[in-house]
Amino acid sequence: MTEVAQSAELGGLLRSLGVRRGGVLMVHASLSGTGVAPESVRDALRGALGAEGTLVVPTFTPENSDTSRAYREAVAGMSEAEAAQYRGTMPPFDPDASGCPTMGALAECVWSTHGAVRSAHPQTSLAGLGPRARQLLRRHPRRSHLGRLSPMRGLYAADAQILLLRVGFEVCSAFHYAEYLMRPRPPRRTYRCVVGDKGNWVRYRDLALDDSDFGEIGARLPRRMVAEAEWASRTVVLCSMRDVVGHARGQMSRYRRALA
Repeated sequence: MTEVAQSAELGGLLRSLGVRRGGVLMVHASLSGTGVAPESVRDALRGALGAEGTLVVPTFTPENSDTSRAYREAVAGMSEAEAAQYRGTMPPFDPDASGCPTMGALAECVWSTHGAVRSAHPQTSLAGLGPRARQLLRRHPRRSHLGRLSPMRGLYAADAQILLLRVGFEVCSAFHYAEYLMRPRPPRRTYRCVVGDKGNWVRYRDLALDDSDFGEIGARLPRRMVAEAEWASRTVVLCSMRDVVGHARGQMSRYRRALA
């Protein structure tokens, strides 16, 4: 199937799944192996949303933190001196320039599109295109990765939809918002990252976020909460952020407490 045909197929699939015209849509995607350019996918998503709709993607940057899983993997096997040298080369976060290579080609495409808005968090920024992007992403303090002070709260209030395009619930960052709502709250921890200039390390405290059970949480969601289809040989899922966050919060509050 040609790229044009696949893009057209995606547009029809998005409409059949129930993407709301004029709504807010948060997308996690993997385009690997599709042969479809991220610009074509971006345009299909915006076409389904219409001129009044807003597209949002996560543009996380674990590469500039020495408290991230990405850092631990990068320095595994290094000596202390080698790790220190590596830290000295880590790039500072700049919302207008920092790529997000671990988030995929669509996320890179969206944040770098002319007119895109990106939130200011040095680790868990979000980027958006559309009339509500600036309002939704304007506030994102360091002490709230994806909590009540972050754009996640605005997305939740806006009744955003979530699209998992050829990826699973393992990467559903909205489940982190459920961690801020669960009771009892998770413990807090210290985070460190580079901001502004190379070598300018900042630290802050926030919840100790844990995505290790997100796949299991997604598997337990009632089927009525998700609409599924297939595109480019993989599953595509559409759901309501409010619905799945509420259910995830209940799950976490029960079994995480039992495991604590």
